[in-house]
Amino acid sequence: MAEGEIIVQGSVMDFTRTAGGQKIILALGVAAVVAVMGAVWMWGQQPDYRVLFSNFSDRDGGAIVAELEKMNVPYKYAEGGGAVLVPADRVHDARLKLASQGLPKGGNVGFELMENQRLGSSQFVERVNFQRAMEGELARSIESVSAVQAARVHLAMPKDSVFVSEQKAPTASVLINLHPGRVLDQQQVSAIVHLVASSVPELPTKNVTVVDQNGNLLSDSGKPASINGMDPSQIKYVQELQQNVVRRIESIITPIVGPNNVRAEATADVDFSRSEQAVESYKPNQTPDAMVVRSQQTSESLNGGANPGGVPGALTNQPPVPATAPINAAPLTAQGAAAATPANGAAPTNTRKDATVNYEVDKTIQYVQQGVGGLKRLSVAVVVNYKQTTDAEGKVSMKPLTEAETAQITNLVKEAMGFNAERGDSINVVNTPFARAEPEVLPEQAWWKQPDMAEYLQMAKTAGKYLLMAAALALLYLRVLKPLMKKLSEAARMPPPSQNLHLHAQAALPGHRNYQDNLTRAQQLANQDPRVVANIVKTWVGSNE
Repeated sequence: MAEGEIIVQGSVMDFTRTAGGQKIILALGVAAVVAVMGAVWMWGQQPDYRVLFSNFSDRDGGAIVAELEKMNVPYKYAEGGGAVLVPADRVHDARLKLASQGLPKGGNVGFELMENQRLGSSQFVERVNFQRAMEGELARSIESVSAVQAARVHLAMPKDSVFVSEQKAPTASVLINLHPGRVLDQQQVSAIVHLVASSVPELPTKNVTVVDQNGNLLSDSGKPASINGMDPSQIKYVQELQQNVVRRIESIITPIVGPNNVRAEATADVDFSRSEQAVESYKPNQTPDAMVVRSQQTSESLNGGANPGGVPGALTNQPPVPATAPINAAPLTAQGAAAATPANGAAPTNTRKDATVNYEVDKTIQYVQQGVGGLKRLSVAVVVNYKQTTDAEGKVSMKPLTEAETAQITNLVKEAMGFNAERGDSINVVNTPFARAEPEVLPEQAWWKQPDMAEYLQMAKTAGKYLLMAAALALLYLRVLKPLMKKLSEAARMPPPSQNLHLHAQAALPGHRNYQDNLTRAQQLANQDPRVVANIVKTWVGSNE
């Protein structure tokens, strides 16, 4: 070891043995203990972080973090950066403030894309941006459905043409990602299809395709809605009708046989066909008194032989043609000639009279329209459990119902279901013992896994955290900080080393007292003030003499 190093080490050791050096060391120790206690306190006061948002895009994540920094909200990441955590007491406040700014946007760009149009953009770019904005807005609307987690919309909008033969209708494709365990019924799918078709001009519903995340085609309009060809609304109507009949039957039979002793099922045959009928019938009048004249027309004509006749002209002024008679004609008798020629020699007179009478005829016009959803036939099946009886000894047994009781239940069921024999309704009431299922033995769950214990465990965890923090602070104070502070106060009251050496010299000078007196004096000094003796011994040990 070099001489310089020996001198430095000796000086450091001398400094630590001095009262000032010891005070500095004690002060540093107290500061270190106070720092440790402060760290323990800060650890105890660290807030509990909860998830603010998860499964967001990188763009939304950057915007969310920027807004949290503006609001001075502490945050940290979890799940590999896929979730942002904030203190539990500020989750709802931060979520509402971010929602007011439209965050997170979900990765879909809406009509805000049109706000950042560059000067000089071409018509093609404007058309593409408009289509992107339309797709984003439709995706946001579809994501508002409770079962949909995310959605993407693709629109194929052909270019407009002035020729009718070249015009094409737009098409749309919708890809939806459902929440785990959620499904869309046919009515919800139809609602999404109509939503998209109503948002795009001239887009028919048949050109909208909806596919889920598993590749299942949900909007297949070519397949029938069901086996019977009913749409979802009709199926729902039939189910509600059947359930209503079952509820009425069970509610009226349960007070008689007791709860859980009757089961009923109903099958309704509903006619959803729509028909209209127009009938026009004519009935003849039965009696003349009931006959009503509608119109009447009478015409009368009279023709006489005294008036000259013939065709005016030259032929009329010619002499008559010689009379001729057929060879085979019958001879004209005197009576026939007299009958053919009137007595006075005048021409015969013709009289004609026509009368037309129109009567009203009975006419009936009837329009018949049959409503949709008419009940054609109703079938009901009811199962009633055996009756429970208790004998005098207290033994419980199951006995079948009597014929009168069965008939009574059957009549009540008929009234409850609205039985109609003309409609072809059927009912079947069966009295049979119910099979009792053995109770399932569930494994006993540990008390800390029970749902009711979750809250208590959380409270115990929080209380244990604070108790551990208090115990650590108390231990540091009693075992480390308090002894250091005591030593620091003692070092402040300790006399300097020169005074200790002077006292030592006075106590052990051989010229004044003998050895026995010095020993007695040293013992008394040790009993009266042991600290001084300890300092003297330390001085001897640290001395180079």
